Amino acid sequence: MSKHIMMRYPEGRTKALTFSYDDGVRQDIRLMDILDRYGMKATFNLNSGLYPSEGGHRRMTAEEITQAYANRGHEVACHAYTHPFLESLPAHAVADEILSDRKALEAQFGRIVRGMAYPYGTFSDEVVEVLKNCGIAYARTTVSTESFKLPTDWLRMPATCHHRNPRLMELAKSFVEKSLRSRPCELFYVWGHSYEFDDADNWHVIEEFADYMGGREDEIWYATNIEIYEYIEDFKRLISSADGTVVKNPTARTLWFKRDAEIRSIAAGETLRFEN
Repeated sequence: MSKHIMMRYPEGRTKALTFSYDDGVRQDIRLMDILDRYGMKATFNLNSGLYPSEGGHRRMTAEEITQAYANRGHEVACHAYTHPFLESLPAHAVADEILSDRKALEAQFGRIVRGMAYPYGTFSDEVVEVLKNCGIAYARTTVSTESFKLPTDWLRMPATCHHRNPRLMELAKSFVEKSLRSRPCELFYVWGHSYEFDDADNWHVIEEFADYMGGREDEIWYATNIEIYEYIEDFKRLISSADGTVVKNPTARTLWFKRDAEIRSIAAGETLRFEN
């Protein structure tokens, strides 16, 4: 039996589900209502430099944006200040787009903003370096892998699929039915634009998905992008002895792991010692 630990999500869960929706449009309100009904969480990526003076069919005013997203338990993240093709800009202009968006959103919502989705899904290595220097922790691309593997490069982060993927429910059933008892944790990541549900008149797609995936709190962690990022990064900070018999948690959160066949938690600042 292994003397070393394997990460588990909070409460010992092996699976996580998250969503990422772009542009801060009015249809996000209906989407949040659906997600809230099933106890799910999402990240909404906003362009704070594009708020109109009057609300319309899609874009909301700054006041409407604040009312829509504040205090609902979902994450607000950057999508660049004016939604440009970032890779087409010089580095200083990229930095201005990101920092302007961060500052505006942080002032608007009174919280630290560290997440992002790339406008149009496009970027370059230079853009990634700028993001690092601007305090961005993760950035979602538009790449869909149809897999549930955890991200290995948080600033070039892919998703499992877009919500319009015809295999959405097939993937959902595979995710739910798979046993991960002795395997690493997995992540189902869905992205899109909520106005697409109006355009295609197919709100039933997300309703069906949420209905199927909801109510599984014993096995699925419903979390925002930043919650998942911070938990995984904190888990990496656990310190273990060479023989795996001592584990120390230097972080400020309780973390969960599997050792041998046992699921354990380790509190913030705690050190655990095992006999073998």
